[in-house]
Formats: sequence, C-alpha cells, structure tokens
Amino acid sequence: GRVSEVDRLLEEARAALPRLTPQQAHDAAKGGALLVDTRTAAQRARQGELPGALVIDRTVLEWRLDPTCPHRIPEATPGTRIVVLCRQGYSSSLAAASLRSLGVDATDVIGGVEAWAAAGLPLHTGPADIRE
Repeated sequence: GRVSEVDRLLEEARAALPRLTPQQAHDAAKGGALLVDTRTAAQRARQGELPGALVIDRTVLEWRLDPTCPHRIPEATPGTRIVVLCRQGYSSSLAAASLRSLGVDATDVIGGVEAWAAAGLPLHTGPADIRE
C-alpha cells in the first residue's frame, strides 16, 4: 500500500531528531532539560501527570517555546533542551521538528507517556504545571 503523506512527514521529522527513550528523557530532565507535555487534559487524567513537566497545549507550543517570541514562557531560554511528550510519541515528533525549525534544541520520546509508564518511571495525580 501507498504511504500516507502524514506518515511521510512523520518519517522526515524523526530522521532529523535524536529521539530519546523514556529513561533517557528522565535523565535529561534531571540534567536540566525541560519536559513538555502536550497531552490533552483527558489523556493526562487517564494516564497521570509527568513529574516536573510543563503542560503546554500543542496549539500554542511554538509561541511558548521560541526564545525570540514575546509570548514565550520564562523557561524558554536560548540553548535550553526541550523534550516533548505526547500520549504515544507521534504528534510529539512533529512538534519537536517544528520547534527545531525555529532553532530550538528539541526532541521527543519514543513511545510517549505510554512508554514512560511501561518503563516504570514516575507519574503522579497532579496538580500539573499548566502554561496557557
């Protein structure tokens, strides 16, 4: 069968990303990387919250994390490593690629929060650090 255009886009995005395992992402966060959770409120309620992560809606992600943007969050400083997580690691790849096109040091997590949970890494019930 023919590969869909979105699959092709995803493949291109991932080819340019040094994607992390959940454990590598956990270690990167300990080393100062920002974990950014783009899951919906319903997904987070179902799966749990990521300790230390900033919750940023996918629709405003680029504006909040571009260090040159007046609408950025204070943590979005030049050179800060951003590790994006979504539920399964698909939309996070496209988000990380978009951030990289803005010059942000961004990547994502293979398997997303599902893989994080499966690896036995910590989750909690909240509250989350939600950035509008």
